[in-house]
This record gives sequence, C-alpha cells and structure tokens, in this order.
Amino acid sequence: MSTALTYPGVYVEEIPSGVHTITGVATSITAFLGRTSRGPTNEATTINSFGDFEKIFGGLWVKSALGFAVRDFYLNGGSQAIIVRLYASDPGPDGGPVPAAAAKLTVGNLNFVAANPGQWGVYLRVTVDQDNLSSDVATAMGVTTADLFNLTVVDTSTGRSEKYLNLTVKSSPRQVDKVLADNSDLLLSDGAPDPTKAIAVGKDKLGTLEQTLATAQQALTDKQNQGGNTDAEAKAVQDAKKALDDAVTAALNGTSDGLWLKVTDFLPKDGLTNKQGLYALEQADLFNILCIPPYHNPVDTLDVDVNLVSAAAAYCEKRRAMLIVDAPKDWTTKATAKSKFTDQSQDNVGTNSRNAALYFPRLLQSNPLHDNQTETFAACGAVAGTWARTDTDRGVWKAPAGLQASLVGVPSFSVPLTDDENGELNPLGINCLRSFPVYGRVIWGARTLRGADQLADEYKYVPVRRTALYIEESLYRGLKWVVFEPNDEPLWAQIRLNVGAFMHNMFRQGAFQGSTPAVAYFVKCDKETTTQNDIDLGIVNIVVGFAPLKPAEFVVIKIQQIAGQIDV
Repeated sequence: MSTALTYPGVYVEEIPSGVHTITGVATSITAFLGRTSRGPTNEATTINSFGDFEKIFGGLWVKSALGFAVRDFYLNGGSQAIIVRLYASDPGPDGGPVPAAAAKLTVGNLNFVAANPGQWGVYLRVTVDQDNLSSDVATAMGVTTADLFNLTVVDTSTGRSEKYLNLTVKSSPRQVDKVLADNSDLLLSDGAPDPTKAIAVGKDKLGTLEQTLATAQQALTDKQNQGGNTDAEAKAVQDAKKALDDAVTAALNGTSDGLWLKVTDFLPKDGLTNKQGLYALEQADLFNILCIPPYHNPVDTLDVDVNLVSAAAAYCEKRRAMLIVDAPKDWTTKATAKSKFTDQSQDNVGTNSRNAALYFPRLLQSNPLHDNQTETFAACGAVAGTWARTDTDRGVWKAPAGLQASLVGVPSFSVPLTDDENGELNPLGINCLRSFPVYGRVIWGARTLRGADQLADEYKYVPVRRTALYIEESLYRGLKWVVFEPNDEPLWAQIRLNVGAFMHNMFRQGAFQGSTPAVAYFVKCDKETTTQNDIDLGIVNIVVGFAPLKPAEFVVIKIQQIAGQIDV
C-alpha cells in the first residue's frame, strides 16, 4: 500500500523484490535404529561425532551391532547422525521377579531412578549434603535453610558427574524432581518427594558400601605401616568387599539391559501414531539415509527381517530418504548371492524400491570387545559414511563409488570378488564392495534396487535418485511461502525466478548434463501449467525438469593399429 501523501515533499517507499532464496537441504544426515547400552529410548537424538555417541549411548557394546555401524559411519566421513535407541522390556524368568528397566537409588527418604533404562544405572552414585547452603535462596523461595540440600550424582563407569545446589523437596523453583527432570542426563526423581519429611544427609547404599571398603582398606594400610598383626583389618576389608560385591550383583540382577530386538520393536502397534520404533524418526525434521544394522543375537543370525526392510523402504519413500540394505549373512559366495537375489519363490531382500540400495559382501573387521578377533560386520555404516564424504567433496550428484570411495577401517571383506563375478551381480542391481591392489577396499557399484538392466528404470543409479530427492526436498521447503499468495502471473513469475535461481546454481556446480542452462534444466509455471480450473481450486502447478548426470559405469577403450603408409 502506498504511503498517504499529506504534505508537499519527497516520499520514499521500499518495494519487495520478490526474491525468496531457496536453500538446498542437507544430503547425508543418517539415521540409525537399534539397541544401545544406555540413552533415551524411542527418541530421535542428533549427534555430531562418535564421541557424542559414546557419551549419550555408551559406545561399542557386545550386545549390539549398532555402535560398530555408527563408528564406521564417522570413520568414513560422516558428519551428522540421528540415533533412535529401542528397548525391549525383559519379562524376567518364568515365575521369577521382573527386573526393573532402570536402576533405582535411595538416600534416606529420597528415591531416585536412572534417567533411562539399562544396567549402566547401577554404576551411578548419589550423595546428599547440606554444606554451604544459601540463606538468600531459601528466603527467596519461602523455605528455611534446613529445607535445602545439595545433590551430587557420579557415573562411576565414565567419570561423568553432575551437582545441583540448594534443592528442596517443597514446592518451589528448586524442587528436586523438577530440577532433575529439566537438567540431568543421569538421574531422575522416582516420584514426587514427601515435603513433610526431613532431609537425610548421606550416600546411596552402594556408595556407602564403597566408602566402608575404602575406610577398611585405609585402616589396613595404616596398620601395615605400623607393623604388627593385621588379621583384623584384613578381615574387615574382606567383609566389606564381599558386602559390596553382593550388593552390586543384586543390583545388576534386579536391572535389565533389555532383550534382543524383534521386528515388533521396530514396528510396534500404533507406532506411527505414538512415534515409536521406526516411526520415532517422525520426531526428526530431516534425514537422508537410513541404516538398520543387524539386531538379533549374533549366535542365531545377523540378518534384518525382510518385512522390516520392506516397511523401512516404504517409510524412506515417504520421507524422501534412501535405505542402505546389507546383504544377508548367508550370502557367502557370488553364486549364493545371485541365486538368493533372483529367487522367484521367496523374497530374500525385502524391497526393490528405487529409494534403496544393496551392498555385498559384508565387512571383516577386528572386534575390540573380543580381543580384536576378526568378525563379520554389516557394511551400512561404512557405506553411509562414504556417501556423506562424497557429498562433501563432490556433491550429491556424484556416484558414491569408484577409487575415491575408499572404505576406511575395513581390512577385508567376507567374500572376495573378481571382475567376472562383479559382472554377474552388477546388472542385477547388487552393488559390490571390492578390494584392489594399491587402492585398497572401495565401493564398486552405484545402483538402486531398481537398477537391474531388465527393469530399465529411470532411477537405476543412486546419484540420480539422490539428486532428485535433494531437489524435491529443497523445493518443498523453499516454496512454502507460495501458500495463500494470489494465484496469478505475478506469483508465477516469482516462482520461476526463485526456482530458476536454485536450479541454475546447481547447474553451475556441475550437477546436470548439458553445456547451457536451456538443455540442463527447465522451470515452467504459467497459464499452461495452471489452468483457470486449477486457480478456482486453489492450485498452482510447477513443472521442474533436469538432465541428470549418470555415472560412467563402463569405460570402453578402443585401440586400432595404423597401417603403414607407402610413400609414392
């Protein structure tokens, strides 16, 4: 609207340019689902390093392959990951007591519980004291100084500690249960504390037993330095140590790390509604790659159930993400892989989605938790990390394969493949992991599960599919401003301007075929795409086309002899 002109003079008006910059979304945020030793459950938690994973989820764990996949992701160039910890409740032995999911701790009349499930909570130690309390804080909260206390919690397994000053059990801004719920990553109050009971200063049971043992050991040391008979002191140490060991054992037996996961833990009833299992990723604004490492007991199998793969692929299609599928454990030869993949009587993979890619074989790596013995591991984490590294170095339109797509921390593969064997699997859409002299271990395939030659799918290649998803997601987010704008030529011109600028930027980065913008991409939004009927229905149609770069999968060198010429 123009400014009201009231006095003679010069008026200045700012006119909107109509530019709404479309920013490209991230391309390699990788989601991992599975079991960990600690951390929040059914919650999409973003991490930026393996150190974050160790701090929040406990790092490598003998009862889960997830930690190894996350480690490989960061070793190979991954940057940001989303972790969803799943926990399967332990019903306990038949007729026996059901173990608690989270460890419980008690100091006097204050009851606490570990912040999340798992036996890790047994190693928490809580101390309550009333040292150096603030009378000003007490007055401001309307309580007495005697009502205040300090709380210290230490995770003895990691050395991490938290301390909270001037807490109280009475209703106030420093009420202990509310402060812990808002601030602590280690401890929660087990129910609302009773404000009528006096605060008991001291330690939790295990902390008290540890103090008793330390006191007995010091007494023994002092007696040894003085000389003489130390039998009484040695017995006191032995008794204190036995009491502590018995208490720790009882605490561990009363707490559970959960059971091995099943498909129903990933796909629970009403999981989408309640944002649980696989659908806990509904809490994440964006993810581009999904990895589900093997989750069964390794003694039984290391495979991901095909119905879970199917559901995960469908969910990735909905979220414009890619699923990395690991070859099943029993694919121990090229012949087995080929026959299982093409088996018409049984689905051994779980999907043939264009939003999924399968990699064969698995990795052979040393397991630091088993005296560095060489074991078989899923490749999804290392592959996802390589995708992320390629995106950073070259762009999402570059195939994450070739001599530059080296796999870090992978000494060998479970099945060594030759060129001829690779040549039988690649046309089917199976991406092979190869080992070459000098170059080492690399990814040697870039096809989706619609990549079989017989399918002739337009999205047979991983980089083409990922480029399309990148454009779709970026435009989806970057064009929200269009909603409720007047649907006519001025709007269409702005859309063409903004989308065209985004596509031209990709063209300049080398994302498309063609030497000129006209042959590399087009953006159409006018009266031909949006008819009067569309306008009446509140619809604006935008057509965006691009000429994708496809990888040079086969390099053919033709050599010809030049016949000797006879001078005349």
